Amino acid sequence: MRTAEIYRKTAETDIALTLNLNGSGKSEIDSGVGFLDHMLTLFARHGRFDLTLKCDGDTWVDDHHSVEDIGIALGQAFTKALGDKRGITRYGFCILPMDEALILTAVDLSGRAYLGYDLRVPTARVGSFDTELAEEFFFAFARNAACSLHLRKLAGTNSHHIIEGAFKSFARSLRTAVAVEPQFADEIPSTKGVL
Repeated sequence: MRTAEIYRKTAETDIALTLNLNGSGKSEIDSGVGFLDHMLTLFARHGRFDLTLKCDGDTWVDDHHSVEDIGIALGQAFTKALGDKRGITRYGFCILPMDEALILTAVDLSGRAYLGYDLRVPTARVGSFDTELAEEFFFAFARNAACSLHLRKLAGTNSHHIIEGAFKSFARSLRTAVAVEPQFADEIPSTKGVL
């Protein structure tokens, strides 16, 4: 299985999303937010997830509702695709260099939502993208994927590189966490017996 389809319609956004955890990194992204399209395309490639996304949002207001609601939908898709999480590695981490930027990401698919966010992006915008929306995306994802997610900037001065490094590191951390460990394929990776 390890696939999900999410349809989310509100007064602010209309989202259709498909996810395949056992993909090859193919994506078709149309979020209505150019910079987020770029981030989600490289997220799919580095995570080796197949991802399609179409979002019609009220971007004439600003990009906030679209970015947050896409984070919600993507988090829901991971929850649905993982099912009871039997056999998964559960934990993943990556320290990723992006030119002068160095980003640490760690994730635990624990069933408990937490975001530790310390990227310290130096500019308010990358092109027309409001950089504070990166935190909104990751918060919405963590809450809806019910995972502990930590992102830290260890170095970096270029806002584009910092955020791009975060999405790539996030993807590679998730790729490790969702991987099935063949020798433990029938086990829930928790002493509680449930995640």
